[in-house]
Amino acid sequence: MSKPVDTKTANDAVDSEQPDLRRRRDRRGDDSDAWTGTMPIISSSQAEQRPTAPSTSWAEAAAAADAPAQTQPAKPSQNPVRKPPAPEAAPAVPAQPTRSTRSASRTAALADGPLPDFISSPGLFVREQKPRPVGGFRGGLYKLTGLNLGPSARQREEDELARRISRQLQGSYNTAVLSLKGGIGKTSTTVGVGLTLAEFRGDPPCAIDANPDSGDLVERALGEGIYQQQSPRTITDLLENIESVDSLTALARYMHHAGRLHLIAGEQDPEVSDSLTAEEYLRIRKLISAYYSVALIDCGTGVTHNAMSGILQSADNLIIAAGYAVSGAKRARSTLHWLASHGYEDLARNAIVVITDKDEVSTRVDKDAIEEHLSGICRQLIAVPHDRGVADGDLVTLDVLRPETRRAYREIAAAIVDGYV
Repeated sequence: MSKPVDTKTANDAVDSEQPDLRRRRDRRGDDSDAWTGTMPIISSSQAEQRPTAPSTSWAEAAAAADAPAQTQPAKPSQNPVRKPPAPEAAPAVPAQPTRSTRSASRTAALADGPLPDFISSPGLFVREQKPRPVGGFRGGLYKLTGLNLGPSARQREEDELARRISRQLQGSYNTAVLSLKGGIGKTSTTVGVGLTLAEFRGDPPCAIDANPDSGDLVERALGEGIYQQQSPRTITDLLENIESVDSLTALARYMHHAGRLHLIAGEQDPEVSDSLTAEEYLRIRKLISAYYSVALIDCGTGVTHNAMSGILQSADNLIIAAGYAVSGAKRARSTLHWLASHGYEDLARNAIVVITDKDEVSTRVDKDAIEEHLSGICRQLIAVPHDRGVADGDLVTLDVLRPETRRAYREIAAAIVDGYV
């Protein structure tokens, strides 16, 4: 019969043969004493020196990744090797900054403040694109060679006008266009400025014909033939059914459209055209303000007809139309004085006077003197040059107007929006 094996003696024998290894006992659920392999012996002092991976959040890990790397000093070698003497050094060349040094410089520059991130400072991670020139010598050179000299001074001015016109508005605003005399560009200014607002603004503007004398606002915007072919709904039809209009879709049945410019036609029947009262206009204005942020009101000649009190008390600013004639300048000045003396001093002081050269006035008329005569009593004075597309009294479209005329309408549109903000 064989003798039982002495476990302690066996273990001592194994440990003497393998001094750097020890047996690891794996206690299983059945309380058995099976042996499960070997692993290196680690002393308690070595276990304390081993780094452990801390459990961190995503934000802490991202912050640690953005922080500059900390370099550990190298331990000196136990047996340093003596190197031969270095040869004569060449003249020192400035070292080029590496990616790590550039990163360290940026980190040092931002040490006083919070580190940027993609959410709060996206511009720090995207290169700003240089504006491209459009038209002219610079635009042609850019198309041919790709050389970007930037926009010209004229283009920068145009871009600034576009920015002013397209500004987002909080609420609904309206501008009344009026004059004391007919035939001096009041309706053509309303159409030209309305089309310009529609071209640059993200939301379509609205133009209302409140002229009691059979106004032709829609005919000037659409053309006489197109307007006659359409259902000639007018402001009177809208007033008769205003209680049933509860959406933009319902309102569109009473609107006409010249591109993105939406228009309400004036009454053409002379027996009822002068019946629009101030209270009725205010009802129209309240309805329009629910769906449009900008509205232009083409008023009649004079400031005393029935609807004018409602128009003036709800207007945010005014355009006073005048002609390049001594009588036209005097009427514009008289209009401003009347407004100031009847409780509308703010409207008069912030009014925009528009002088339209419809008839190519005689060279004997001093245009500079007329402009100087009016410029001191209003916020801004803008001159619209002579243009057959405006002077003919027919359809007004931006495509056929001279560049100088379109520029004047942009200046008027920008001045209008300036008065809203």
